[in-house]
Amino acid sequence: MGGYCGYLANMGGLAAGADAAYIFEEPFDIRDLQSNVGHLTEKMKTTIQRGLVLRNESCSENYTTDFIYQLYSEEGKGVFDCRKNVLGHMQQGGAPSPFDRNFGTKISARAMEWITAKLKEARGRGKKFTTDDSICVLGISKRNVIFQPVAELKKQTDFEHRIPKEQWWLKLRPLMKILAKYKASYDVSDSGQLEHVQPWSV
Repeated sequence: MGGYCGYLANMGGLAAGADAAYIFEEPFDIRDLQSNVGHLTEKMKTTIQRGLVLRNESCSENYTTDFIYQLYSEEGKGVFDCRKNVLGHMQQGGAPSPFDRNFGTKISARAMEWITAKLKEARGRGKKFTTDDSICVLGISKRNVIFQPVAELKKQTDFEHRIPKEQWWLKLRPLMKILAKYKASYDVSDSGQLEHVQPWSV
């Protein structure tokens, strides 16, 4: 799932305690796969008898789900066995959660307020004029529900892969290796980049 965006694989991996999550935004090669297989093999020799590896659907043209499954199966012989599961569209749909209902109500109310304000601005002019700030997308940005002009979003978007040029969640990637207890040094401090918590407004 996710196309070229590794958000689902990354966050799913963090939530489930995955040993690795292969994503498009972080290129990997056979040495990375070898390192991950080695880590999992050593882990299985301890008291922890489980492993989880996730792959974003478009993370690599050549390192397919079948390839990774076969690699782990072959290298893990005698230590662990593998099972492959392709989720596909299984997790889409179903009954909306309370969060979904609440969020849907909030953004629809915000959209109606915005449309009303735009119509009031244009009242008495005789013609309706569209400007860059009247062609917008409504969504969450840094914990706030905001309207962002499409012209502004154009500068921040990788249209070929349909993802933002900068993705906030990539800073969480090292956490997966830390939680999976890889033997490596980690420098994840990002002093000076901390942002203040803003009160959430409707």
